[in-house]
Amino acid sequence: MESKILLFDKLIEKVENLKKQGKVVVQTHGVFDLIHPGIIKHINLSKSEGDVLIVTVIKDKDVRRGPGRPIFPEDYRAANVAALEQVDYACLVDDETPFECIQRIKPDVFSKGKSYKRRAQDREVFEKTLDEEKKYFFGQGRICETDGVTFSSSQIINNFLDVYPEETREFVHDFSKKYSFDYIQEKVDELGKMKILLLGDGIIDEYHYVATMGKSAKANLVVNKYLTHEIFAGGVFAIANHIAGLCEEVQLVTVLGREDTRKDFILNSLKPNIKSQFFYRDDGPTIVKKRYIHSYLNQKLFEINYLEDAFINDSIEKEIMDYLEAEIQNYDLVLISDFGHGFITEKIFSIIEKHSKTFGINTQTNGANVGYNLITKYHNPNYVCLDELEIRLAAQQRFADIEEVIKKISVSINSDYLIATLGKGGSIGINRKGETNRTPIFSSKVIDTVGAGDAFFAYTAPCFAIGHPLDLVSFIGNAVGALAVQIVGNKKSVEKHELLDFVHAILQ
Repeated sequence: MESKILLFDKLIEKVENLKKQGKVVVQTHGVFDLIHPGIIKHINLSKSEGDVLIVTVIKDKDVRRGPGRPIFPEDYRAANVAALEQVDYACLVDDETPFECIQRIKPDVFSKGKSYKRRAQDREVFEKTLDEEKKYFFGQGRICETDGVTFSSSQIINNFLDVYPEETREFVHDFSKKYSFDYIQEKVDELGKMKILLLGDGIIDEYHYVATMGKSAKANLVVNKYLTHEIFAGGVFAIANHIAGLCEEVQLVTVLGREDTRKDFILNSLKPNIKSQFFYRDDGPTIVKKRYIHSYLNQKLFEINYLEDAFINDSIEKEIMDYLEAEIQNYDLVLISDFGHGFITEKIFSIIEKHSKTFGINTQTNGANVGYNLITKYHNPNYVCLDELEIRLAAQQRFADIEEVIKKISVSINSDYLIATLGKGGSIGINRKGETNRTPIFSSKVIDTVGAGDAFFAYTAPCFAIGHPLDLVSFIGNAVGALAVQIVGNKKSVEKHELLDFVHAILQ
């Protein structure tokens, strides 16, 4: 059985040789967390489409099916698949970009199961996301859809295994009675035609991975060995990419530094449907935040910021104000992502408040601005998104009940909607009537919390702007947050099809 499990590069070589021999190679791909009758039928039908069947199994780090998933570690899942007689070869693969492995393997046939087959009264995620998946299918082969016994691993796991805390189980049970997947799909699709104007601080995030070598003999410091690094477009750039996966038109407005603009990297990192309007400050670089990370433990050791965080000068401010006065009314929603680094001035905000149709705000608390970038400097927002620390700082209430804190801030800034994310506590939201809603956490696997709040804000703000109810928006936000904490920093954005797949899985 072990001889059937190949490394990815070896599998590619094997497929090339098999095709040269005239063999028809069939590939199927998935999590394979449970081997149930539907999986067996799918495997058998897949094998009948060709001579050789290979199964690519998604690694643990890229499984986004809800809390507690996968049930079984990747090595066990690959071994279970390889033990099936009809499977010729199995391989563990990355799935950060869904179905990317198909581009490299180039099978003759890609076999997709119909566990998400459309039923008479219920549109399932398969039919709604197949077009999305085809975007990632770059091979020349054909797609085969097997039609076997319909079982869902997610449904079996949700119904018979305790993968959720009791609070989450009860919440999902009640929520699924109120909102069907079909309804949620429609509401998410409604966001596509929105025109979004996004303003905020652009940040380049660098992750430098190191290995600890020992204590210096000459100073009280720990010596680390550099291993590698990654660079991501963070801050407002990351938020723009999240929104661009939902909405067709996104206009980004931010300030770069003339010293080291990083403009080419930024433009290459943004999705094609994002239009950019850059303004430039002469007194500093484009903001860069370098985090140094213990490679083995995945723990952040320290951070260095390269920035000028004083407010922009009057001439740049005037340029931005003139631009906003000319353009702002062309957009359905204006979003402010204020990291407290000197971009959003009182005068710029006054233009947004006066001329925008709807606007939402996120004020970030970070190491460069603690205590100086509070939501209370703004007023009359349609939507506000904060984390617990940010809202407690604004209220000057360290220990008070969080529900009382959000009520106090909501009234003081006169917001229509406000949501506070509470980490392990999920989220709590409030509307203008003072009605609150709590939604539990949906994540059990946390790789990196950096950027999760940005993803939450990016998805929930358009939902409120279009009129979705508070409980539905909070649910969508928590689902997006659960996906975002599985991503290192801002390495990639949360995509709509990933959200729908996640929602479908937890509602079963």
